[in-house]
Amino acid sequence: MFFTYLRRELRRRRRAALVVASGLALGIALVVVVSSVSSGMGKAQDEVLQSLYGLGTDMTVTKAASPTANASDRPRFQFDAQNDGSGAQQSTDRVMVQGFQTLSTATVAQVGKQSGVADAVGGLSLRVIKIDGQFTRGQFQQNGGGATGGGQGARGGQESGGPQGEVRGGGADFDVDNYSVYGADVAEPELGPLTSSRITGGRTFKASETDGKVAVVDSAYAKEKSLKVGSTLTVSGVKFSVIGVATADSGDAAANVYIPLAQAQTLSDSKNKVTTIYVKATDSKKIDSVKSTIQKNVAGTTVTTSADLADTVSGSLSTASSLAATVGKWLSVAVLIAAFLVAGLLTSSAVSRRVREFGTLKALGWKSGRVTRQVVGEAMVNGLLGGALGIALGLAGAYAVTAISPTLQAQLGGGGGQGGPGGFGGGGRRAAARTLDVALTAPVSVTTVAVAVGLAVAGGLIAGAFGGWRASRLRPADALRRVE
Repeated sequence: MFFTYLRRELRRRRRAALVVASGLALGIALVVVVSSVSSGMGKAQDEVLQSLYGLGTDMTVTKAASPTANASDRPRFQFDAQNDGSGAQQSTDRVMVQGFQTLSTATVAQVGKQSGVADAVGGLSLRVIKIDGQFTRGQFQQNGGGATGGGQGARGGQESGGPQGEVRGGGADFDVDNYSVYGADVAEPELGPLTSSRITGGRTFKASETDGKVAVVDSAYAKEKSLKVGSTLTVSGVKFSVIGVATADSGDAAANVYIPLAQAQTLSDSKNKVTTIYVKATDSKKIDSVKSTIQKNVAGTTVTTSADLADTVSGSLSTASSLAATVGKWLSVAVLIAAFLVAGLLTSSAVSRRVREFGTLKALGWKSGRVTRQVVGEAMVNGLLGGALGIALGLAGAYAVTAISPTLQAQLGGGGGQGGPGGFGGGGRRAAARTLDVALTAPVSVTTVAVAVGLAVAGGLIAGAFGGWRASRLRPADALRRVE
């Protein structure tokens, strides 16, 4: 009897039921879309942080650079004077540690022994400045039009009262190449910035190549310098064989060139030194406590987690994420409350229009509880219908966002920020900002769908509560007043 009457009444009042269901559907659809976009924002931020950290890395340990640099820290280049006029090619490299002060490799072992640390790996970040070119001697031009060979003879002629003239031509033509090199611990391939790139040509390092003269180059740098697997790359006079080409999974690569840590330490005269220690925790839920433990037991270090780095991300990604987390969620809550109230008021209004019907049913022996259950049942069906429509609309909206895939920009570091762990992208606090383009998606999780179903049930119950309360107060005499 209950379901027969329920089906008949819903069929008779299809328009009213559709209005109530549509209101709930809009609110639920908005919740699904906002939740999906927020999830996509979180995924995009994870991609950005992964491009800085590398897979499997939970935190980094560094030592902040001194606020003032000594004169000896500045790059200086010395060239031999060419007096024979041959214009011979001259080249020199300057390999410098970049980003942070160095830490002893003993610190890596010390960090690895801390409670909650599963593994710790050291790395050395370098900046190589290569100057390559030649000097050309000028020609002394006499006032009479004749030319002599060198500037020194001309100056001697002037000092001895010889012919007057001037030096023309000559000068210097030098090219400056500036690129980054990262010394990786090849015995620990699961940690460090290289893991944020995938090998797209050749191979990665072998554990036996701890002191090998081999290199993996970033794909963008390889294209710029016409490098490929088998090419030779010379760094400060040392020839490295290119064994692999790596492509960053997202954004810019951590370095242009990757070489074994021991070779990087030798090139920079930094024996047993590292700039960054990459740490993996035993439990991702205890990262904060592990951070506190390291800071307490390893003096003079700075521990940076992904949460710390997230605070340095700015740009349209950060703005959109903030809007989704604040305005979007509060808008969803407001729309849901409005939808629930409207559904309840419409249900209550529908009960008021059915006074004769419910009064007659009570006169025929229906108890108030039975009438209330009938009204709540109708409201629940409307709520479930609204939930189904809302989930469908929400899925369509999330699919549209994913299909369009709007590009958001994430600006990392700069403006006094750290510029990423290890000084990647420009060198510690003096780093220029890096900008990454991230495509936004809106994945819909099972949890989001479950929340939508729960909201549909809640909407039906709230609407049914309004209508049931109104129906329970009706008396058979109310039906007689409506008889014309």
